[in-house]
Parts: sequence; C-alpha cells; structure tokens
Amino acid sequence: MAASLTPDALLGADPNGEAAAVIKEHVEKLHPLEVASGIAWWNANITGKDEDFKKKEEAQNKIDAALSDKKMFDRVKALKSAADAGTLKDPAVARQVRLLHLQYLEKQVAPDLLKKITAKANAVEQGFNVYRAKVDGQELADSKVRNTLKESKDSALRQKVWEASKGVGAAVAADLAELVGYRNEAAKQLGFKNFHELQLTLNEQDGAELIKLFDDLDTLTKGPFTKAKADIDARLAKKLDVKVTDLMPWHYHDPFFQEAPAVYEASIDEPYTKADILKLCSTFYTGIGLPIDDVIARSDLTEKPGKSPHAFCTDIDREGDVRVLANIVPNEYWMGTMLHELGHAVYSSKNIPQKVPYLLRGEAHILTTEGVAMQFERFSKSRPWLEKMGVTVAGGAAFDEAARTIQRNQLLIFSRWCQVMLRFEKAMYENPAQDLNKLWWDLVEQYQQVKKPKDRNAPDYASKIHICSAPVYYHNYMMGQLFASQVHHALSREVFGADPKAVLYVGEKKVGAFMKEKVFEPGRSKTWKELTKFATGEELNPKAFAKDFEG
Repeated sequence: MAASLTPDALLGADPNGEAAAVIKEHVEKLHPLEVASGIAWWNANITGKDEDFKKKEEAQNKIDAALSDKKMFDRVKALKSAADAGTLKDPAVARQVRLLHLQYLEKQVAPDLLKKITAKANAVEQGFNVYRAKVDGQELADSKVRNTLKESKDSALRQKVWEASKGVGAAVAADLAELVGYRNEAAKQLGFKNFHELQLTLNEQDGAELIKLFDDLDTLTKGPFTKAKADIDARLAKKLDVKVTDLMPWHYHDPFFQEAPAVYEASIDEPYTKADILKLCSTFYTGIGLPIDDVIARSDLTEKPGKSPHAFCTDIDREGDVRVLANIVPNEYWMGTMLHELGHAVYSSKNIPQKVPYLLRGEAHILTTEGVAMQFERFSKSRPWLEKMGVTVAGGAAFDEAARTIQRNQLLIFSRWCQVMLRFEKAMYENPAQDLNKLWWDLVEQYQQVKKPKDRNAPDYASKIHICSAPVYYHNYMMGQLFASQVHHALSREVFGADPKAVLYVGEKKVGAFMKEKVFEPGRSKTWKELTKFATGEELNPKAFAKDFEG
C-alpha cells in the first residue's frame, strides 16, 4: 500500500483559498467512503451473497448522500464559474474543480430517487452474478456456454445453449425497465432530456460529435465487414453442415456475435491449452517495465458459484490497491482478457504518480483506459509475439493466416457490435416505452447482419450486462479501439521507428517508459481530447484503426 495522502497531493498550488478548502474537504470526506465502496463492490462480485450486495448498496448510498450535499454543490458551482472565467490560475486546480462539478451535479436529485436507483441497479447486478444458463436440467458456467458455441456441431444443442444464455435478460428485464425510468427521472430533474444525454455530459462527451464519429465508422467498416462476414458465414455453414441462408445467432461463437468466430483450419486456442496464462502476463508486463505481480496476488481469478462470471479490473483506493476479477480458462479468449484487464491495471494508481492530486489520480477517461487495455490485448492472436514469449506455436503459416484474419475480423465485428450498443441505448433512453425487443433485433440485423430467430420476442438486450450495470458506456470501447491503434502507431513510430505490424513490445522497457510519460502520468490533468493529442500528436480519429483492419 502506498503512503497516505498528503495535503500537497490533495491540493496542489492554489491561489484561491476557497478552492483549496473545497478540494481538501471533499477528499477527506469522500476518500474513505470510496475505499469502503470499492471493497464492498469487490466482495459482492466475488461471493454473490445477499449480505455482501447489501453492504455494497449501503456503501454507495453513503457516497450518494455526500455528493448530494446542496451547500457543497453551490460552493463547487461558484468555483467552476471562477475556473471558466479564468480566475483560478492554476490549471490543476481548475481541472479538479471542473471534475468536482460533474461529480456533484449527477447527485443533485431527490435523495429517495438516488436510493431507488442504487437499490434497483444492485438487484440487477446480483441477478447477473447468480444466473447460470440451464440446459436439460444442467447448470452451465459461462465458460461452458462459450465452449459449446465454439465447438459443438449440433445446431439443436447450440440453440438451446444460446437461448439459455439469454435467459438472464428475462430474469432482469422488469427491474431494468424500472431502472431506466428512475435514471431518466433523475436526468430530467437535472435539466437534461434523458439519462443518455446526462451521461455523455458527465463524461465530457458531445452527443452530436459521437453520432458523427459512429456514422463515419459505419461508412468506413460496412463494406469490409460485409465481405468478411460473407467469408465467415460460408466457413461456418460448411463446418456446421447448414446452409448459409439457415445461419442463426446460435451458429456464431459468441452469444452476441461481438467476437470473431474461429472458423479456420489452425486453432488459435491450441498454444494456450498447456500455457500458464498468468506467468505469460507476468513475464510480458515485467519485460516492458510495467510489473503486475502485486496485482495478480490481490486478484481472484478462478470460477466459483455466485461469483461474477465476467472480468474487470478495479482500483480500490488510488494508492496502489489494484485488483482483477476473472475466471481463467486456458484458451485465447482468456489470454486476451487477462492482457486486457492487466492493461487497465498498469494504467491506474500503480503508474500514475502519488504526487498527482487525488482527484486527478485516475485514468483520463473511460475510453483511454479501455484503449490501453485493447492495445495490449491484441497480442494474444500473434504468433511472433507468442514465440518471442517462449510459447511453441504449431501450424506456422496456417496459424499466421488464421490469426491475422481473425484479428482483422475482430476489429470489424466489434465495430459493428458497438454500433448496436450505442444506438440501442440512445433510443431506449429517448423512448423507453417503445418495443425494445424489436428495436434490438432491428439494429442487430442492420449493423451485424445477423438474422432474428423466427417469432422470437424476448428481452435479449437485457442479457447484456453493460446495458444494466454500465449504462452509456459501450461506445467508449469503440473509441478505445481508435485510441489503441493511434497510440500503438505513435509508439511504433517514435520509439521503434518501425512498421506498427512488426512491433511486439516483448522485453522492451522503453514501451513502459513511453506509456508512462505519454499516457499514464498525466492522470486526469488532461481531458481525453487533450491526452490523445499529447500522446499521439493528433485528435482521436479512425485513420490508424483503418490501417489495422485493412491488414
């Protein structure tokens, strides 16, 4: 554990005593509450127990109560006006004030409504944690669902497993509908049209700019995606002995078709069947000057009843207590997932200096931390990377072709999936009374070109945990992909002077040095737009991403 917070770390240099007082008062009150909430959230996701979810809810209620303080908000609002007018000369102080304003703004709603939102969100999250797909009376772990969809040639079984995996949507749909209503009510109390608009504002994003970016991405990816999917469909149909025209959602290898199916002769899972995924991660990150053994030691990484079946990284205290929850299985999916989650870990209070004020001691934005995680995750499909890491890869050219095509397809497929998520959530919060089942499948058919099962009328949208527990978040994954490509290209150019496709990072401590200086160490002192320009020399754009998926 790092040293305790110091006044200098809290305040920075501030010519305005009121700003210093407000920042100090806020951090002294909120820091212990945030630590307690982080621990409660961790325990609830590990155990799935009612009592742990109750503690999680109580911890969040304490934070909400502190942030709903009207007198404190008035002080913060006045300071934001001073910052906007240029009265607060220290940019670090002005930045902290602006972030505080967003943090308090969200909670300036009726206290009872805040509690309703927390309770309902808690219930939905617990529903996901304890749900397990059940087929023919047998309960299936999430890894078993994925494995069946990846390997079974029995279409009837695949359909059963796919439908069972979607059952969680029906289990939580009613609670989610209430939660959407509560979230919209809170947004309207704050003067916003709906929760989607509010969340974008709180995340320093512009709705019109976001849709323009995704419209541009749609144009950029539609043709290449359609061509790639035609090849995937032909290979899937042959492998599963069905007609291309008969392919249904359960014929793809992921319940949401957000990942590239493994339909090639060489298996990209094979190198990992006997590999030690944690050791590979430890060796890789240590080799680039970003060691993560302490994170692994604090983490919970194996499947167990009641535990969240997903994966995440969390920074408990912004003083170095960083942890990962995962459910590792020896395959490429979990190799990529662990590189991803540990990528979040190295972009955290592990590598953001403790001298950075507490309010700025975090990732610049959701999209930048997702981008870093994706930047490292991409290596799981690379034979040169694996061999440089000491892993024997059979198949040579066949493996390379499969891995390269899957990686390219992955970027395209994920891009189209993110279109669905962004546009569904936007429409859902704008008009929650519409037929959401139909809206979901209309978007899936339009952007992913996956057919809706005949006569299906189920809340399949609600089976995606992010819609429930991480609302208005998913577009940041796609923006993170753009950030990942852009940073990798900048690093390859500035540090190695080499083609981005040839740069593998293995054993190169200058990679960690670049990431620390250009991405990690500024923390939240820069906006995501400023950080992107600082790290790459350009504003966020799809040029580098386009080069990556073009092969």
